[in-house]
Amino acid sequence: MWSLRCQKQRRRKAGSLPLAAKKRHGENMASPVGCEHYARSCLLKAPCCGKLYVCRLCHDAEENHQMDRFKVREVQCSACQTVQQAQKTCQQCHVQFGEYYCDICHLFDKDKKQYHCQPCGICRIGPREKYFHCEKCNLCLAQDLRGNHKCVENVSRQNCPVCMEVIKHIIHWLLYRGMLDLFTYRCPLCMHSAWNMEDHWDQIDIEIAQSPMPTEYQGATVKIICNDCVAHCAVPFHVLGIKCSGCGSYNTAQEGGLIHKCVLDQEPPSPQLH
Repeated sequence: MWSLRCQKQRRRKAGSLPLAAKKRHGENMASPVGCEHYARSCLLKAPCCGKLYVCRLCHDAEENHQMDRFKVREVQCSACQTVQQAQKTCQQCHVQFGEYYCDICHLFDKDKKQYHCQPCGICRIGPREKYFHCEKCNLCLAQDLRGNHKCVENVSRQNCPVCMEVIKHIIHWLLYRGMLDLFTYRCPLCMHSAWNMEDHWDQIDIEIAQSPMPTEYQGATVKIICNDCVAHCAVPFHVLGIKCSGCGSYNTAQEGGLIHKCVLDQEPPSPQLH
C-alpha cells in the first residue's frame, strides 16, 4: 500500500507553473540565443523522429518518446538553415553553434567550464580540475570531498529504497531550495514534478471553477501529454491550466491546437407534410 501511495505521489509532482512553457514544436525553433535550457545557434535533428528541436529537453517535452543525445548526427544552423554533420561551427556560414561543444553528448551551450566525464557518461559543469570521479559512488564530486565523504555505491543510479522506482539523477540541495524559491516545480532533466503537488493542483481546480472561459472557448478541448504519468488524453482547455485526466496533474504539454465543439446555430427545419 505504501509503495502504491508513494508512486501516486511521485506522479503528482510539478514542473514550472502549469502555465509555464507549453510551447508547440514551431515555437521551439532555434533563435541565435537558443531555448530556455541552452544558449546555442542550431537545432538538433532528432535521430528517433527526424524532427528539429533546439535541445533534447524541448523534444522530450513535446513528443511521446525521448531523444537519445548520443545518437544525434545532424544539426541545422539557425542562421542559414543548413543541415549538416554535428560540429561546433557551421560549415556554410561559419556561425559558432556554441561556446562549448561535446562531440559525445552533442551538447552546445555557453562556456561554463564544462567537461565530459567518461565514467559518468555525461557532461558536467566544471572546471574539471575542481572535481574528481569517485569510482565507488560513480559520481563526480568536489575535490575537497576526496577521501572526505561517505561513499554510497553507485549512488546516482540506484532505485528508491521505498517505492523501488528509478531515481535516475540527483540535485544539489541548495539548487533544490532555489527551485522552491523560484516557484519552479518541474525537474529540468526529466520534466517530472519534483515533489508532491496535490495541494497546488487542488488550488488550480478552485481557480478554474471560479473563472469560466469566454463563450467561444467553452467546450473546447485539447490533446495533451502528461509529464508526470506520461498519459496522452484529450481534456477541456483552460488558460489557467490543462489538467491530466489520468493522474490529475497540471504538469502537462499540448500535443496540438484547440478542438472547438461544434454547435448548431439553429434547429433543422421540420419536414413539411403535403
